[in-house]
Amino acid sequence: MINLISDTVTKPTAGMLLAMQRADVGDDVFGEDPCVNALEDKLAAMFGMEAAVFCPSGTMTNQIAIKVHTQPLDEVICDHYAHIYQYESAGYAFNSGVSMNLIQGTHGKITAEQIGAVIKPVHDWLPRTRLVVLENTCNKGGGNYYTLDEIRPIRSLCVERGLRLHLDGARLFNALAETGESPLDVGAQFDSISICLSKGLGAPVGSVLLGTKEDITLARRFRKVMGGGMRQAGYLAAAAIYALDHQIERLKVDNARARQLGALLAELDYVENVRPVKTNILIFDVKAPYTAASYLEKLAGKGILASPFGPQTVRFVTHLDVSEAMMDTVMKTLPTL
Repeated sequence: MINLISDTVTKPTAGMLLAMQRADVGDDVFGEDPCVNALEDKLAAMFGMEAAVFCPSGTMTNQIAIKVHTQPLDEVICDHYAHIYQYESAGYAFNSGVSMNLIQGTHGKITAEQIGAVIKPVHDWLPRTRLVVLENTCNKGGGNYYTLDEIRPIRSLCVERGLRLHLDGARLFNALAETGESPLDVGAQFDSISICLSKGLGAPVGSVLLGTKEDITLARRFRKVMGGGMRQAGYLAAAAIYALDHQIERLKVDNARARQLGALLAELDYVENVRPVKTNILIFDVKAPYTAASYLEKLAGKGILASPFGPQTVRFVTHLDVSEAMMDTVMKTLPTL
């Protein structure tokens, strides 16, 4: 089967498995795993941040960041498509006791003007606006991404109004593959950044939260209480280091293939519309009599898997386990449905 459900389905390459086999490991809860320490130092240096902590998932790094930056009765500003709101089981309420102030942006992106307009005044009967969260790239926004020119005004507003700024960088390297911007320049704009390693980068498990030494010290306590303290996690960290060393540049291929699929779908009679294709995520709507469910069933019958994103909406995600031959098959199959 050709799996376009998500870039989370990737499996370690032969080189990555060898790096995992050769990993020098210890007990990370005691700070004694050499590979985990090396991964944290590597990503912190890459983005110019003071410290980092390795966690099992991007949901955990995001939830820890919210916990670090807020107090109960605070609120978080984000786009209504944001992963922290849509796909993290209302963890912001359960873990941190905060509410969400949602903005309807453009394909998952919000502006400084929109943020400024919804910051709440200080009253006893209102939550305190405390944190802004951006997502790069935005999953539900079809892989849309922020450029530095779009982030800088948001950062300036946050500094001016005393707000913290967190980046859910789930697919940040897919965005950087398109913009060519420096990780150091991106890191300078945020109080914290979550980097997911198990999507397009191809590692099997893990995300890293970057921030100040003070914040990451607190983050380690929250990681522990959330059950995220791992022991010989260096086997996973070794895979992540391999991904950072060998699998960043090829993200351009995934992005290009998604655009190729998007261009084809836009020409097909059964497709109502295709969202702008910016990186490796492709979202489109099918026309009746198709529904997303019936279309995916027919697609699966041709050996291609994808995911529903609404009653008429389908998502494709390209990744390193989609070969050129698989792409040829998909391109030949879609017009026949």
